[in-house]
Amino acid sequence: MKYLNEILDIKYPVIQGGMANIATGAFAAACSQAGALGMIATGGIREAEMLREEIRTARKLTDQPFGVNLMLMHPLTDAFVKICCEERVPVVTTGAGNPGQYMEQFKAAGILVIPVVGAPILAKHLERLGADAIIAEGCESGGHVGEMTTMTLVPQTVDAVQIPVIAAGGIADHRQFRAAMALGACGVQVGTVLLASEECPIHDAYKQALIKARGSDTVVTGRISGTPVRVLKNQMTKEYIRREKAGADKLELERFTLGSLRRAVFEGDTKTGSLMAGQTCGQVERIRPVSEILAGICGGFEG
Repeated sequence: MKYLNEILDIKYPVIQGGMANIATGAFAAACSQAGALGMIATGGIREAEMLREEIRTARKLTDQPFGVNLMLMHPLTDAFVKICCEERVPVVTTGAGNPGQYMEQFKAAGILVIPVVGAPILAKHLERLGADAIIAEGCESGGHVGEMTTMTLVPQTVDAVQIPVIAAGGIADHRQFRAAMALGACGVQVGTVLLASEECPIHDAYKQALIKARGSDTVVTGRISGTPVRVLKNQMTKEYIRREKAGADKLELERFTLGSLRRAVFEGDTKTGSLMAGQTCGQVERIRPVSEILAGICGGFEG
């Protein structure tokens, strides 16, 4: 089996998670410079050409490979795909939708396509459509989640497809990294642990909330409405769940959380902001450089 670092020509078999409003071109470049595959997220981008600017920012800051994460439900996805192809981004990861309609464009541009899935059956379907690899993300992760845990999802996905599988969700140190590799993954994707890096652009109050949190301090909102998201518990999550249980419809809940992630990221609003984080928050103890975090996760791994 080829490991992810060999496939992508990077130091470590690690992808930086594509976190909306957080994964900027500068942060992606910092992660790539430290040895991972840095990713630029499109989830928080409001104008298509902003993506081109972020890609070019990353190129100025690193000569290492990096990629773009496409949230396919974004209304600007068609334009984002065009820009990725024009800029010849090496890797695209996808979520919140099916990338099938874009596969021909990606392949023509020489872009590797790696969708994120929460179930093996979806991985099989995407393999048939031409995916180059799969990110199997368990529900321990922060942000939008599925139902299966990483421990169950990864080996079942490995057995279901012939293409490489990257494990995600609940990975923050060398023990979890080794466990993921033992399950058959060729590498890992991490997010929560990188939030507490010196290079991460989130507000310091967000970082401090993460450092103070225990592993049991996350909650999944939106389970009833069908839009499950794992975040740190706070005033907003309590009110959201109260409204959800009282029968609020999806539109009302969307209005209630409108702008909450941006408030957390840019303003440090830890009360009414959406502090997306996975269950590994209980392992985040201090702010460190990305290079130190990655070295700790991989623990001397040599592919």
